[in-house]
Amino acid sequence: MAAHVLRLRAALLLGSLRGERRWRTLGMLAVVVVLTAVVCAAVLSLDDAPVAVARTVVVLGSAAILLGFLVGPILVGSVDQLDPRRFAVFGVDERRMPWILALASLVSVPSLAVIAVNVCVCVVAVQLGTPWPAAVVMILLGVFSTLIAARIGMAVNALLLPERRSRELTALFALAIIVIAFPVAVFLASLRWDGHVPDAVASITSTIGLTPLAAPSGFLFAVAVGDTAGAWVGGIIAVVTAAALWVAWSWLVRRLLTTTERPAASKERTGLGWFGLLPSNAFGAIAARSLVYWLRDRRYIMNLIVVPVAGALTVLPLLVAGVPLEIAALIPVPVMALFFGWLPHNDVAYDSTALWTHVASGVRGVPDRLGRLVPVVLVAVPVLAIAVPLTMLWIADWRLLLPLTGLAASLLLSALGTSSIVSVVAPYAVSRPGDSPFQQPQRPTSRGAYGPAVAFLGAMILSIPTIWLFVLTAVEGAQYAPATLWAGIATGAGALLIGVVIGGRIFERGGERLMEFVETA
Repeated sequence: MAAHVLRLRAALLLGSLRGERRWRTLGMLAVVVVLTAVVCAAVLSLDDAPVAVARTVVVLGSAAILLGFLVGPILVGSVDQLDPRRFAVFGVDERRMPWILALASLVSVPSLAVIAVNVCVCVVAVQLGTPWPAAVVMILLGVFSTLIAARIGMAVNALLLPERRSRELTALFALAIIVIAFPVAVFLASLRWDGHVPDAVASITSTIGLTPLAAPSGFLFAVAVGDTAGAWVGGIIAVVTAAALWVAWSWLVRRLLTTTERPAASKERTGLGWFGLLPSNAFGAIAARSLVYWLRDRRYIMNLIVVPVAGALTVLPLLVAGVPLEIAALIPVPVMALFFGWLPHNDVAYDSTALWTHVASGVRGVPDRLGRLVPVVLVAVPVLAIAVPLTMLWIADWRLLLPLTGLAASLLLSALGTSSIVSVVAPYAVSRPGDSPFQQPQRPTSRGAYGPAVAFLGAMILSIPTIWLFVLTAVEGAQYAPATLWAGIATGAGALLIGVVIGGRIFERGGERLMEFVETA
């Protein structure tokens, strides 16, 4: 059976070089070969570098490779040619299939590239002082863990996610990558290397080298520098990680061999967009409807565009007034967070007569309030995740990272909470669907004149403790940084929860009043 699967795998690889797409496949193969050669040359050049530099490059690179092999199949949504379900009809042995498929996975371009890079790492580790038997064993463990992680990613993708990935799901994955990767990239780019490893990077490297992501690499360089305790810990973690990955892979193979295709996949293919992606309940339906509106209606789009621009422009008058750059640069992020949370304060009015679908269906208030906040959160979080590290890069003071994040969280979540109440208590007239977002309504609606101010000022008042802690951190030192972060998150989360509950109760009891407003406003 193993020989048959290996021949099948080789035939699939050769088959990809035939047909109409062979030139594209050959081009991609050439790119992978060139990139692998460049990476191998870069790794081999570390043989005469300081051990600290080689350790940083190898450990962080190994962690990135393993993480990429694990989550890459989930993000890309690639079809697994070695999906265990394809072999279920042949009556295969469930106990033998895990190692047969793992062995067949070696016959692939990514696997060969990983093996080549790890061989170069082994050569460098031996030249830097690691005994070759220990280096070979740890490199084999590292390659094994990386390839099994790729199989686990493929299996999870086949088991839980639709085979044909929608644009909406791809967009969510892209946002997640931006939120995580961009701050890390900006932080590393802001460090001053000056020919040696910065203390912050060295500390991160030491921590990652003792995690399942890069334990084999951490072991290699712990031995090279004579860190016996670190070597033992790294070696034990590497062995335990490989064993845990194998157990997970074996369980997933048995699960896939005994599980049929999900009927939900056909639903995703029907082109329902956000409605097919989000949960099939009241919250999911309202969130999907809100996303469609916010991403297509130019009234909403204009609001989303104005907020980052307005936040960035606040720096100019402050600089003209003589405010130091280090202080002026801290203003845009809180301003953007506050205005993003303030945007849904009149969301009911933007619905116009379409509000009757919410009232007539008898939807509960909490799902309605939460569903309407999803579009704002999906836009605000990536924008703030980009703005915060750029601010730190601009002022060159990374000790304010946690306080600024806590302040932004407090203002954003508190404003979302107050907006959830104000939008059902004091709506006011806006331009109708299809009208220009700059058109001024000619309808008398004085009853909602205080709503915007209440939502805006309420969020600022609720965030006063976080603002005070942020000022203390900026003036007295970083000892208040963790307290600012957690105070901001706790304040914002509490305000959001209370606002959603109160707004939901008012929505349930004021449906008739709201319908009267949208019909006459």
